[in-house]
Amino acid sequence: MSEETAITTIQPFFNQSGVELIEIPVGKGVPLGIQQVSNPQVGIGGAYGTWGEGYDNQALPALIEHRLGAPLQEQDRITLSPLGFDYRHHIAELSPQEHLEVELRVGENILRQAAQACGWEPGEVQGVLIGNSCPVAEDYTVQIARRAGIPESAWKVSMHKACDGSVGSLHLALNPGLEIYNGLGINLARELEGKKVLVGGIEGLSRFVAFSQDANALQLFGNGAGVIGVIPGETMQFLVGKTHEVFDEDGVLAVHMYYPHSGQRHMQQTNVETSLAGTRHIRVAGLMNEPVDGRPVVMAGPMGMVKLFVRTGVQVVSDLYRSYRELMERTGTPDRQIDMVVVHHANLKINKLLEKHLQNAGIPLEMPWVLSEFGNVSAASNMIAFLRQLPGMKPRDHILIDGFGAGTYYDVLVVALGE
Repeated sequence: MSEETAITTIQPFFNQSGVELIEIPVGKGVPLGIQQVSNPQVGIGGAYGTWGEGYDNQALPALIEHRLGAPLQEQDRITLSPLGFDYRHHIAELSPQEHLEVELRVGENILRQAAQACGWEPGEVQGVLIGNSCPVAEDYTVQIARRAGIPESAWKVSMHKACDGSVGSLHLALNPGLEIYNGLGINLARELEGKKVLVGGIEGLSRFVAFSQDANALQLFGNGAGVIGVIPGETMQFLVGKTHEVFDEDGVLAVHMYYPHSGQRHMQQTNVETSLAGTRHIRVAGLMNEPVDGRPVVMAGPMGMVKLFVRTGVQVVSDLYRSYRELMERTGTPDRQIDMVVVHHANLKINKLLEKHLQNAGIPLEMPWVLSEFGNVSAASNMIAFLRQLPGMKPRDHILIDGFGAGTYYDVLVVALGE
C-alpha cells in the first residue's frame, strides 16, 4: 500500500472531540467547526477551526480536476501525506457577496469563541490583529470585530504578509521597538500593554485558489482560522524578536495583492507599507511578486518552497537565537533554554530541514508538526499550532514562535508566558 493510499489514523477535524459544528446559512449551507482551547495556568486561550467540506488525499483530486476543468496530470500530482497533510477544507463556488458573508460569519464566530476561551466578554477586548493573505474585504478585520461585539474604540490591525501574517501581528502587539512604528504616529505595542488583545490569522484560501488554475496551490492550501487571546506584558511578555524580508525575485511563490499597496519596490528599504486605514485601523501590507497573468497565485512545487524558505529561515532563527542567548547572559540565567517552538506549517519537509540545519549549527530546537487536518492554511497555521501546543505550556515558559511567508517575510520572536 502506497503512502498516499494508506489509511490515516487522524480523524477529520469535524469528527474530533470538542469541535463545535455550526452551519453557515449561505448557499446550500457551509459547515464551520471550531475548537476552543484554554490554559488557566498561563492565562491564555483561543479558538481555531475550518469551514467547508473536508477532502482527504484520495478525494481531493476529483475536486481539483473540477476546478481545473481537466484531468490532473500524473506529473502534477503531489504525494501529500509525507508533507504532513491528510485533509483540506474547501467550499463550493459562491457569488462574491456569498463569499463575503461566509467569511464574515467565520470571523465573528472565531473572535467570539476566542474571547470566551479566555473568559472575556467581547466588550472587554481592546485590540484585534488579524493576518490575512487574501482579504475578502479591505476592512475585513473591522467588520468581523464589529459583528463580534468588540468596541469601535478597540484597535484593529489588518496584516497582509502572507503566511507570516499572524506572527507579524503578534510581533506588532508585543515589541515596541519595531521599525515599522517609525512615521506611523502610534506605537501599538505600548498602547496595548496590559490590555485584552485577540491575535491570529483567518484564511479563506479555498476562495483564493479556486480560480488559480495552479495544481500545486489547489493541492496544498485550504481554509483555516486561529486566534489567541493575550494580555501583552502580563500573560505574554516579549523577550527578543527579529523581522526580516527578502524579495522573491523569481516569483517562486507569486501572489496577487488583494489589498492596497502602491506596488512600488524599494531596493534599500522595507517593502512593507504601513498606514492608518481608518479610525483606529492600521494596515500593514507587504509587497508581493504578483503573477504576470493576473491569477491569484502561481507557485513552484514543494521543493521550490524548500529552497525559498529554508536557507533564509535558518539564518533568521539563528540570529534570533543568538540574541536570546545574549539576553539570558545579561539577565544572569545563561543556562536557560527555550521550552517550546511553534512554527508555521508550510509543509513537513520545510520544517524538518529547518530543524536539521539548526541542530547542525548547534541550536537545539525541535519543530513539532501538529497540523495534519487542514493543509497549508497560511497565517492561520501558527496560531492553530500555538493552541494545539498550549495545554503543554507552563507558567514562565519561554516559547519561540517562527513565522514566514510569501514575499518573502519573516517574523521570529521569543516570548515568556505569565505566572
